[in-house]
Amino acid sequence: MPAIASEQYGRLGKLIEANRGQRGAVMTTLQQAQEIFGHVPKGVQVAIAKGLGVPLSDVYGVATFYSHFTLDPKGKYVIRVCDGTACHVRKSEEIIKTLESELGLSEKKKTSDDMLFTLETVACLGACGLAPVIVVNEDVHGNITKEATIELIKKIREEEAANA
Repeated sequence: MPAIASEQYGRLGKLIEANRGQRGAVMTTLQQAQEIFGHVPKGVQVAIAKGLGVPLSDVYGVATFYSHFTLDPKGKYVIRVCDGTACHVRKSEEIIKTLESELGLSEKKKTSDDMLFTLETVACLGACGLAPVIVVNEDVHGNITKEATIELIKKIREEEAANA
């Protein structure tokens, strides 16, 4: 096990110990574990279940019920594309296809090989007046076009290359 993983699992063990016997321990521990690992893989779920003395199905049930949790690692930049009614009518599907093409993604493959980008489609971002809308991490981009999407990805890649 790599040193970073050992350090992460050490932190996980401490938070499990601190949460054991507490009300809402599964939810709290999953939230804290996701902060440590960036997601909640099966091994982490197993450790939480054993450590808290609850069935693995309880941990998995919470981790898969709430959209806040992710079982798979996400890229540094999480791109959420609204495909609600207002955005869909204004061609959000074109934005999704553009992002998939630019990032080498598909409906099944949501994170780029370089772990830089994750693409998610959501039902509503609550910004219908700006349709179509995407959010990159916490930055909202309204009235986005195919061309502007390509430029945004290019800019992020350039910034990443400059900071490498």
